[in-house]
Amino acid sequence: MTSKYKAKLENSGDQESRSDADEHQLFRQAMAGIKPLKNDEIEPLSARQKVNRKRHKQQKQAIKQVQDVVNDTFSDNFEGYLGDDKINYTAPGESRYLTKQLKRGEFAPEILLDLHGLTVAQAKQELAAMLTACENELITCCSVMHGHGTGVLKKQLPHWLIQHPAVRAFHQAPRAYGGDAAILILLQSPE
Repeated sequence: MTSKYKAKLENSGDQESRSDADEHQLFRQAMAGIKPLKNDEIEPLSARQKVNRKRHKQQKQAIKQVQDVVNDTFSDNFEGYLGDDKINYTAPGESRYLTKQLKRGEFAPEILLDLHGLTVAQAKQELAAMLTACENELITCCSVMHGHGTGVLKKQLPHWLIQHPAVRAFHQAPRAYGGDAAILILLQSPE
């Protein structure tokens, strides 16, 4: 009885070895003409490469964020009502006392942007970048130097600032912070 059992096992083993041989033959036929890879592993990045990739990604995100502010917030055709010739503005819902505090110099700017010599398009980009940086760095007061020049930037700057949602108030800077060639801006504090 054991011999019959062994014979059946040997016959099934022969069939398995034949089917394995057939499968190997089919595989070889399917892979004919294919060159093997020399290295199928990717070399890991060095620490410097990882840092550079992360920095590059952050720079791209920052540029996109500034472009979004420029494209979505600032319109060159918008002209907000500013009242008299003095440059001052208080956002709706904010106290008018803020502009008086800005005028007196009670808020000191934590960052300064100088727009001297820039075109209107360049100035718009730089202003958007500064406002984005202020939001990211939790800065609540900044100053923008527009200079005297032809007066184009002095005229356009307040209209851009009115459109930005983070601007609480702005006023022509006191003499210590640039006088009539600069604007002092108060931004919303983070919650």
